[in-house]
Amino acid sequence: MRTLFTFIIVLFISIVIGNAQEAQKEVLIVGTMHTVPNIVKNSYKPMLKRAKLYNPTAIYVESPRGKDTLSWDYLKDGWSKNYKAFYYLSDSIKNNFSPNVEKYNDILNKSFSDMTTEDLDFMITTFAYHRDNANHEFYSYIKKHGIDGSKKPTQHEDGDLTFKLALHQNIKLLTSMDDQQTNGDYHDAWSKCSKEGQSNGNNAINSKMNKKAYNSAIVPAIFRGLGKHTNKRRSLEQLHQSSSFTYVAVKTEGCTEGEIYWNERNMRMAKNIGDQVMRSNSERNIVVVGASHVIGLEKELQANYPELKIVLVGD
Repeated sequence: MRTLFTFIIVLFISIVIGNAQEAQKEVLIVGTMHTVPNIVKNSYKPMLKRAKLYNPTAIYVESPRGKDTLSWDYLKDGWSKNYKAFYYLSDSIKNNFSPNVEKYNDILNKSFSDMTTEDLDFMITTFAYHRDNANHEFYSYIKKHGIDGSKKPTQHEDGDLTFKLALHQNIKLLTSMDDQQTNGDYHDAWSKCSKEGQSNGNNAINSKMNKKAYNSAIVPAIFRGLGKHTNKRRSLEQLHQSSSFTYVAVKTEGCTEGEIYWNERNMRMAKNIGDQVMRSNSERNIVVVGASHVIGLEKELQANYPELKIVLVGD
């Protein structure tokens, strides 16, 4: 009798542990090169195929969150003309548009194929009102290209991959996770590091590293494999080193500042991802982000969210 009771207890514990493991949330990270030249415009396609097979239930994108006032305080007059224009568009809409939550939810409950032009216009305006750049771009893309997406690559890997994936998965809302509050400081540090590197050999090291990376990408680019090549760990490590200035042989003020700003941005991006994933019911989450960020995000997510399974698309 005691043996039977022990067996039942062990079986029960095994089932509980098994269910917990099955329910573990996962984050798949896909690196992109953002804007690409025409010759490699199809480089996103293998990654899109892989992403569809993963069958994500949520898509995270490298775009500032609407309520991230620190990032938008920089971006309104920052490096990106698109973000700057969107910020002032959003401000103008706030003066003459009133959100309608009921109408918004009714449209979200429709299938993409049932959304009218009027519906799309309303959603585009609503997203602008809330400074939700990611979904403003997504629904503007649908209005322009339809629910099958652009017939030709737009040469913007993030959009080509993300928008077509969201439409395929019937995911109505993209989730923003970027943080750009110190991007201006990072670019200043980059310029300083580059100037310092002219006389201490650091620039020569970076040039040699970039040349090696370029040469290794030629064959994959010819055979439409640049996306896969970019997401190999060796490629990602090189991109991380270049962006974080950890390739330098001589530590300087500018390079050290740049490394700090880069790592802190990845830390905040990872927190935006991890916190939102933990609050959600989504188990299969895909992050589409500039390839230079992948290694940093992996490190931060593994360190601070051990309950999540972190996977790189190239592994």
